[in-house]
Amino acid sequence: MSNKILVTGGLGFIGSHTVVELVNAGYEPIIVDDLSNSNIKILDQLTTILGFKPVFHQIDLCDEAAVINMATAIPDLSGIIHFAAFKAVGESVKLPLKYYRNNFYSLINLLNAYYSKPLNFVFSSSCTVYGQPDQLPVTEDAPVKPAQSPYGNTKQIAEEILTDMVASGTNYKVISLRYFNPVGAHESALIGELPIGVPQNLVPFITQTASGKREKLTVFGDKYNTPDGSAVRDYIHVVDLAKAHVIALKLMEKDSFSGYDVFNLGTGNGSSVLEVIHAFESATGVKLPYQIGPAREGDVEQVWGDVTKSANVLGWRAELSLDTMMASAWEWEKYLNQNPL
Repeated sequence: MSNKILVTGGLGFIGSHTVVELVNAGYEPIIVDDLSNSNIKILDQLTTILGFKPVFHQIDLCDEAAVINMATAIPDLSGIIHFAAFKAVGESVKLPLKYYRNNFYSLINLLNAYYSKPLNFVFSSSCTVYGQPDQLPVTEDAPVKPAQSPYGNTKQIAEEILTDMVASGTNYKVISLRYFNPVGAHESALIGELPIGVPQNLVPFITQTASGKREKLTVFGDKYNTPDGSAVRDYIHVVDLAKAHVIALKLMEKDSFSGYDVFNLGTGNGSSVLEVIHAFESATGVKLPYQIGPAREGDVEQVWGDVTKSANVLGWRAELSLDTMMASAWEWEKYLNQNPL
């Protein structure tokens, strides 16, 4: 059986860390990325970490002909990990068609191209499918709520597409991994979150503010029904998250697994925006200038996950602490300051 795994969006934040963990587990990752939200220099960073240059193809998965050609050129896969999607909540509210086009065309073209082959497919989903849950921590059995952003809607509908495809009798086995909030960086400080332009996520905005690239950090909302008024999320180290994708592949390789399943990937604990800021200051000794701003449209008040199913069925638990997340993110930011990519 082939050990080749196609990693779409493999030069992105989570994708690049997953490439490292795939190699550590004995797989041969093949990276596909259109570089619309990533940097080709990450390929050199991966080469330094791994000791060899991973196979890379620059392909826009929204280009159906290009995807069919790719499937013809790379037929012998055992699995696909699909990260390639736009992911900024705020931007999706302003540019919904951009998100619907990219996130659906890329998925459907990819599924179609390999449809006749028996493949293990890991889908990069999100806790946004839960909206504001009725109960916390939220389990995988919680009802999917009407999406609060076009981005969240693309994840909901993509899961429905995958569910319907599996029910139709395809050769695919599929696991959707519902991420909470990935942060941090590889211990080498050679790869990490690399936003293009103004960061859309909290932690890179924290590190860029700490390094002086940004004047101050804005906390979006302090009137939420949470202990300190700021929004609460379940933050997970990106390396823990990356390892879960490898474990998901191994689960699907077992004859006992068939069909479709979903798993929460988080720590099982919620941290507020202000708690994350204070954790960063504690872990690094750097004080952050910040201000309180209005809540953002599309943001959920608080969400964190019940990860019992991931522990019991996947055999996976997050291991790295919030302090480790913050310290590693800061090491990555310092590396970038000295070695701009």
